[in-house]
Amino acid sequence: MKFVPSTLLALVLLGSSLALAKDLPKAPELDLSISYYSKVLTPEGVTREAKYQDNMQRRDGHIWLYRVLPKAGGAAHDHEAPTVKKNNTKKNSEDTHQHFNHVLVPRHVTFENNKVQLEYIDTVNKIRISIPPADYGNVNFDGSWENSYFLVDPKLVKAMPMSKRVSNVPNAVWYEREKNGAFQRVLWDEQRQIPLIIENGDKASSSYRLIEIQVSNKLSKETPWKNTKGYAQKEYSDFLD
Repeated sequence: MKFVPSTLLALVLLGSSLALAKDLPKAPELDLSISYYSKVLTPEGVTREAKYQDNMQRRDGHIWLYRVLPKAGGAAHDHEAPTVKKNNTKKNSEDTHQHFNHVLVPRHVTFENNKVQLEYIDTVNKIRISIPPADYGNVNFDGSWENSYFLVDPKLVKAMPMSKRVSNVPNAVWYEREKNGAFQRVLWDEQRQIPLIIENGDKASSSYRLIEIQVSNKLSKETPWKNTKGYAQKEYSDFLD
């Protein structure tokens, strides 16, 4: 099983949604902290665990998502230079070629005129990187505005049976489904239109994934995607070898 560093595949068993964003419920703007934990038991008897955290700003027509990185060590160095230049192999050549790690660069998803667009904005090197739909899979993006804005399509959550589990969060309700030995549980906040907990796993305990979402009490006044005047515009293909 592959660890997927994205919120977009949280409910893989539910299938895809063909709903248009205009058909979805009105949802408030939010600032979120998203924590991920996953555990897999391999056929060789090895248990692999992973955990990480993203921060997200949800605004009308905009999603800004970025990884929370350590302040010290090698990862911090990568954070300071999410796009890097490497020398060509040609002898005596001064030309350089850039690469970028999409996990380290903030993701900006927009929705306008019923159309989704994806770009990454390197605020350190002042570069905007446009991602065409054909390359969405290379950056773990499924192309769904619903999955970006709500973390999972509300209609798919509501299609799950309501659970008997008691919620201790006001306006939040548990939904739960089991099928072929696999289970999914979602604690859905109806007022804020966001999941607070997402659990996936199997009864054999060979895999488990937990996503916990915390909602900030205050909205950040910063909108980084608006501060890109003068940024260089690049395409995803510019970073390919």
